[in-house]
Amino acid sequence: MSNANELRQHGGQWHARIKDHLTSSAEVQHRTAEVAVESIFEAVQLLVASLRSNNKILICGNGGSAADAQHIAAEFMNRLRGDFDRPGLAAIALTTDTSFLTSYANDIGYEGVFERQVLALGQANDVLIAISTSGNSANVVKAVHAARKKKLKTIALCGEGGTLTTLVDSAVVVPSRDTQHIQETLLAIEHIICAAVEEILFPPS
Repeated sequence: MSNANELRQHGGQWHARIKDHLTSSAEVQHRTAEVAVESIFEAVQLLVASLRSNNKILICGNGGSAADAQHIAAEFMNRLRGDFDRPGLAAIALTTDTSFLTSYANDIGYEGVFERQVLALGQANDVLIAISTSGNSANVVKAVHAARKKKLKTIALCGEGGTLTTLVDSAVVVPSRDTQHIQETLLAIEHIICAAVEEILFPPS
């Protein structure tokens, strides 16, 4: 069978799966819109208050959540909208220093890589954004405990059922346990949070 014929044979199956994935993802976002609006705005309020007091934002997560941490930090430091000029906002993704991450994980263990940075870099009234689709990532949970010890404010972005929701000041919970759909929904939430913080701190003229 030629490659073209093989692709045509699988086309119908994949058309259905593509549609199902997009539909399911949209349904998760719709459910999130019904239950998480207040918690999202609560997270925005924590971030605005901290930044207005010249504090900073620390962000951590693993895998796709590590990419989200870097994405959020970039949006705060740069800007979300290309046509909106504003100063940078102090935000650090704790996932980017490969020399520290690999040395600490090699010498001591991976579970403490975010905790160590929070203890060293965090100050009272900074905000830690802890991202975990399961809500149970051990190194993220340890980072939250460290943040509480240092009197940082804490926000969780996660799926349902995890322990993080009981540990933080503000938990934004996607009502799903499907990792892919949680990640897809968290990206939208992260953009909303960045947009709200940006426009509240620097109202468009």
